[in-house]
Amino acid sequence: MATRIKEKYVAEAVPALKQKFGYKNVMEVPKLAKIVINMGLGDCKDNAKAMEMAVNELTTIAGQKPMVTKAKKSIANFKVREGMNVGAKVTLRGVRMEEFMDKLVSVALPRVRDFRGVSAKAFDGRGNYSLGIREQLLFPEIEYDKVEKIRGMEIVFVTTAKTDEECKELLSLLGMPFEQA
Repeated sequence: MATRIKEKYVAEAVPALKQKFGYKNVMEVPKLAKIVINMGLGDCKDNAKAMEMAVNELTTIAGQKPMVTKAKKSIANFKVREGMNVGAKVTLRGVRMEEFMDKLVSVALPRVRDFRGVSAKAFDGRGNYSLGIREQLLFPEIEYDKVEKIRGMEIVFVTTAKTDEECKELLSLLGMPFEQA
């Protein structure tokens, strides 16, 4: 069974992108390759229980167990030693990626207070888009009473698009609400 995002991509996005950018072949049309969700947990470096709770929240949001990232270098000012746990990240592909994208654009983003759309300036020049979220409470799976600390996360949409314009068009056709300039 195909997800809503996949159906939208095949039915609406592919024909629209082919027409707008003049692709000759269907394989030229950009598509979503993966979504990477990263959560910085530097404040949990001494507290294993808080780290575990944050990892569990990220697992609940993504539907996949995240990898705990470790510090590459020691930084004395931040009291960080090399090899300390400082974050968690998860890479979503395929069906999980499509379900997460659907949940993000149809449920989570509309729950943001005074939401006017996501920034249209967060492209990297190579057809990828980054989005920062201030709190994990936007996602319906997170129970408000069980949250110990409000944490933000970065979400990176990696596409096969060659330019930012193609990436923006692809994401907006998939339902990403960009703010109007």
